[in-house]
Amino acid sequence: MYPMAPLIRPALNVAARIVPGPAGRWAFQLFVRPLGRARLKPGERALHDAARTDVLRVGEKEVVTYAWGDGRRPVLLVHGWSSRASRLGAFAEELLRRGYSPVAFDAPGHGDSTGRASNILEYRRIIRELHARHGDFEAVVAHSFGVLASLFALREGVRTNRFVGLGGVGSFEMLLAGFQAGLGVDDRVVGRMRAHVEEVLAPDEPGVWDRFGADRAPEELGAPVLLFHDEGDDMVPPAQARFLARAHGDRARLVVTRGLGHRRILTDPEVIAEAVEFVTSASGSVAEPENEVAGGVLGPAGR
Repeated sequence: MYPMAPLIRPALNVAARIVPGPAGRWAFQLFVRPLGRARLKPGERALHDAARTDVLRVGEKEVVTYAWGDGRRPVLLVHGWSSRASRLGAFAEELLRRGYSPVAFDAPGHGDSTGRASNILEYRRIIRELHARHGDFEAVVAHSFGVLASLFALREGVRTNRFVGLGGVGSFEMLLAGFQAGLGVDDRVVGRMRAHVEEVLAPDEPGVWDRFGADRAPEELGAPVLLFHDEGDDMVPPAQARFLARAHGDRARLVVTRGLGHRRILTDPEVIAEAVEFVTSASGSVAEPENEVAGGVLGPAGR
């Protein structure tokens, strides 16, 4: 995951003991930096170029935003880490066809936006700004880290009628554990990084770690939830989806897929059709607790 880990690991481990403040800052800078900048794929070009673009400023960073349609019935699309808005283009196309108005953005350090890094607080700020511009969302459709960030924003003032999560992260602790394992640093480094977040990044955010988790106060979302997760996802364990489904209780339905992994789930016709039907249906029903998509055919889930 981190090509320079053999060089970075010993330096951070030592620094955490000798200069804890800078060590926490250095670790955080690695944690919030995407692993490369996703490029626009040829098949995404037409929809990308058809969007009305704007720029939203987050500090010194310029965040590129995208909007399609006539502005009625807005649906927010939120990409994951080391990704970009265009990866959710298949959902945008189908929503447009149904008369909805997709809205999206490239987070700082992603896609066409400036900067080299981002974090969950910046995602929240961007989502709040887009909510202020476009009004309450008919739905939010989010992928991977975007699921965690969107639920954070939705618990703190942003409103939507429905929520769709794809390959979603539910626990911020999973991200910290993945960072630690990928870099191979010791607990002291992670502790210093936590202190940096609490003291420098979010000094006015009491209980910030608890508030990041998607299981905190799920009743504040107050909207039906549809979750998709592939059983072979090699980036976000399927246990995260079950964690999210349990947290949201009777409002949530989990659809387990096979053979799509973490990324192809965004372009699978069955997934897109099921998600868009959920978004556009009058009831947003979540009557069945769990389904399974196998070989492109919806069927009962094996428990």
